[in-house]
Amino acid sequence: MTTKNVVVLDYGFGNVRSAERALARVGAEVEITRDYDRAMNADGLLVPGVGAFASCMAGLKEARGDWIIGRRLSGGRPVMGICVGMQVLFERGIEHGVETEGLDQWPGTVGPLQAEVVPHMGWNTVQASAGSRLFQGVDPEERFYFVHSYAVHDWTLEVTNPAIRAPHVSWSTYGEPFVAAVENGALWATQFHPEKSGDAGAQLLTNWIETL
Repeated sequence: MTTKNVVVLDYGFGNVRSAERALARVGAEVEITRDYDRAMNADGLLVPGVGAFASCMAGLKEARGDWIIGRRLSGGRPVMGICVGMQVLFERGIEHGVETEGLDQWPGTVGPLQAEVVPHMGWNTVQASAGSRLFQGVDPEERFYFVHSYAVHDWTLEVTNPAIRAPHVSWSTYGEPFVAAVENGALWATQFHPEKSGDAGAQLLTNWIETL
């Protein structure tokens, strides 16, 4: 199989080195950059994210990441978001009563987790969508590493055209159910950190790279 080139988007708000090591481990050629041309021309674009929704959005816009993501997706070029890099793909985020516009690739609001203890920090299982390519070859009892206080609690995107494949939406539960992963055409994302999830996370990254 031809080695795939993946750009980890460097906009100041992600564990770029952890992502780089994890992708290299599964055979990708990896570059960390915010260069427009390199990000546009890579086989895959990985968008990590750590911190507050509003800060990540500001960093993305400063690095033209919003433009890069939109242009890649309009051409069917693969993009994968991780943690807050997944959250910013939704319509809006609300943190501490402050509402921030997201990239609006999917409808929905990122809001506080309703649980006795937050953040949700540690290992948890995921209820993978039937037919998921992302979770192919992964034991249903495998656990993935989460660190977050906010999540998407409702999936509202409806696909009414029978010619368009409906997204795969996978869920996890911490106090309440929340969206743990989405596969929607060229756009995939996880709330958890596959780059910190050991062999199970490596399998997920392998599955993504095989689609590039």
